Amino acid sequence: MRRGLVHVLAWLLATGAAVTLSWWGVHTVMAGTVYDPPRALPLTAGEATTTAQESRPLPSPSAGPSTSPSPSQTPARTTGSPGPSRTPTAPAPSRSAASGTVKSYDTDGGRVVLDLAETHATLVSATPGAGWSVQVWKTESWIRVDFASGADRVTVFCTWHDGPPRVEVQTY
Repeated sequence: MRRGLVHVLAWLLATGAAVTLSWWGVHTVMAGTVYDPPRALPLTAGEATTTAQESRPLPSPSAGPSTSPSPSQTPARTTGSPGPSRTPTAPAPSRSAASGTVKSYDTDGGRVVLDLAETHATLVSATPGAGWSVQVWKTESWIRVDFASGADRVTVFCTWHDGPPRVEVQTY
């Protein structure tokens, strides 16, 4: 009887240690995958008025880039619900005189904010709406942001390969 209790106790200790080690490993990996919401560039009072007026995208009949994009970022968050709040470790980016114009594009799928310079563009943020997911592709000459919800798709293209940046919004 005593030998049986020793075996059960040894099994319980080994199983408890294995479960604890597995939980710690999974917890450590998953803690590093939390999606931090992007921070927007600060705007002055005059820029805020201009950005609000220019935030309505114009529909475009063109088809977008002809090359096949390769995903560069796929956030795991698929809903617009806010995640846990975190204190940023780095200060918010400051806007220098060399940067372009920050414009926001509100779509059915979410909001895309771009910093448009004379010869290039930079993605500031791509925030999906409630129930939508977001996927972003970036190359040397264009940025593509796709919002998806079931069969609904909204794509925001920004290209600058043959001139200043142009933004097109397409709904499928």
